[in-house]
Amino acid sequence: MKFAIIKERKNPPDRRVVLSPEKLAEAREQFPQAEFIVESSDIRIFPDEAYKALGFEVTENVSDCDVMIGVKEVPIDNLIPNKKYFFFSHTIKKQPYNRKLLKALLEKNIEMFDHETIVKKSGARLIGFGRYAGLVGAYNGFRALGLRDNLFELPKVETLADLDEVKTELDKITLPNIKILLTGTGKVALGAKEILDHLKIKEISDALYLTSKFSEPVYVMADVMEYAKRKDGKVGDKWEFYKDPTGYESNFMPYAKETDVFIAGHFYGNGAPFLFTRDDAKHPDFRINLVADISCDVDGPIASTLRASTIANPFYGYDAQTESEVAFDAKEAITVMAVDNLPCELPKDASEGFGEMFLDNVIPAFFNGDERGILKRAKITEGGKLTERFNYLQDYVDGED
Repeated sequence: MKFAIIKERKNPPDRRVVLSPEKLAEAREQFPQAEFIVESSDIRIFPDEAYKALGFEVTENVSDCDVMIGVKEVPIDNLIPNKKYFFFSHTIKKQPYNRKLLKALLEKNIEMFDHETIVKKSGARLIGFGRYAGLVGAYNGFRALGLRDNLFELPKVETLADLDEVKTELDKITLPNIKILLTGTGKVALGAKEILDHLKIKEISDALYLTSKFSEPVYVMADVMEYAKRKDGKVGDKWEFYKDPTGYESNFMPYAKETDVFIAGHFYGNGAPFLFTRDDAKHPDFRINLVADISCDVDGPIASTLRASTIANPFYGYDAQTESEVAFDAKEAITVMAVDNLPCELPKDASEGFGEMFLDNVIPAFFNGDERGILKRAKITEGGKLTERFNYLQDYVDGED
């Protein structure tokens, strides 16, 4: 079987890759029956020469390969019919902007495996860039704080070589006595926690956070059952919430009254209660003045996230009284960081971490009869049709342009 590491063609350019040269060499060693080819790219974080140096063929034409492995959506004109493809298709939530892409995958008889659908039996994701989104998102939050309040200047992550350099820059700053709320307990939140812990910010319990004042910066990591509660007053259950959140309401305001900086690292599911609304943000006791929204659900659970921001212009302000966008450092505004492609700022580390997960979980499935069912669960399209697991997308495919 012949695998191709394909060139990223989406705009803006993405420098990440699924398998670094070293990781691809590991794959070749573990699976000598596989052949790995690299499509030439002038934007990839690892240059063509790095793959060539390890003996890989680098070519402009990968049309003779069986499996195409990329990161972001492949432009429709570049899709090669009758192949297997791995990339983030952004179609499984019926995203309107990619309906034509899913139609094209079906029309071209492509077997589509979405990185988001590579999951365990339980549905838990096996691979992703979540940790790196958390790391960069938390750093960017502190960068915004430093710029807005003239406390310190952190360079952009994209100008730094790797995570070690990011941490070296953080070693140079001193934070004021702020209270930081971090929501979530998954890979994204744990990535953000890595930054907070590197800064030696003291982690405290919910009870202390909600009732006490401190003479040093502190943070609390709040799980969904802390900031959401059952409407009927009974004790909530996290797994019940994940299955059906409609019986729950927000319990976020006690945190909003005690928080300066909010780092949003939670997963937000359909039907879940908003954390804070536009009316909540108008409340005189609402204290949050900076939101690093790593989850970045626009017009969703965090009222101040009016739009996704960009790596080039990562910050804007939210005026709670007028419910409108203002300058990020405007007086009385909530400063917002809502970049939706954060791992792109740390392409080397993100690629290396992602490749490790891909090699552990995906490549072996092609050679062990898919004994864990990973490929079967991940496959969205086959034979020009949606697979059974993704039949729910049929009305999306059939919709009007």
